[in-house]
Amino acid sequence: MTKHTDKPSSAWISHVLPFVAWIFFMQVMGDPAGWKYAVRSGICLIVFLALKPWKWSYPPFQWKNLLSATLIGIFVFLFWVAPQTDFAARFEGFHRGYLTVGIQMPWSLSSPLVQVRYAPDTDGWFFALTRLAGSALVISFIEEFFWRGWMTRWVEKENFLKVDPGAVSTKSIWIASLLFASIHDQWIAGLLCGLVYGFYYKKTRDIWAVGYAHAITNGLLGAYVLWSGKFEFWA
Repeated sequence: MTKHTDKPSSAWISHVLPFVAWIFFMQVMGDPAGWKYAVRSGICLIVFLALKPWKWSYPPFQWKNLLSATLIGIFVFLFWVAPQTDFAARFEGFHRGYLTVGIQMPWSLSSPLVQVRYAPDTDGWFFALTRLAGSALVISFIEEFFWRGWMTRWVEKENFLKVDPGAVSTKSIWIASLLFASIHDQWIAGLLCGLVYGFYYKKTRDIWAVGYAHAITNGLLGAYVLWSGKFEFWA
């Protein structure tokens, strides 16, 4: 593992650049399509693996966290989809309110859904499954090193490497979670997701467990999208 005496700027770049690259290619490539998502995932995976943000004093995955990370991933997935299910529609006031203020906020980086994105019928199963794999295995870990590994600690101190993940403040977790929520259409679910992952990282100090939980959430969400046909969750 790299020591704290190494240049903080190098650590900053290795945490931030993969996520910035993801956002950059998402904007530059324009309207979504299966092949574009595959290209973006491939490029950003190469950047992520080349920069190796995990080399900056992160311990390996702690197997004792396997069960809790799995349960957290499942919980976040259920919360993400539950307000937009037919069951939730039975509670008309709550359902209408959530659909009014809980999704498609003006500051979202995503555009309104105008077509069925990544559907097997339009893009083919290869690109549909590539979309699922990229979401579960690439962006989930890129985001965790950015939002939890870097952002939450950087809010505490510019040289974030000197901040113990277990000592980050509730304020820092909230700031990072609000920013995380702002780039998701389902921003209320995104906020809860950020808070859960943030406090879980504070408790475990295990970035890999948080990344695994995020991968479980995204993987289940992708499977749900392909099963239900509700491709708006992939907007």
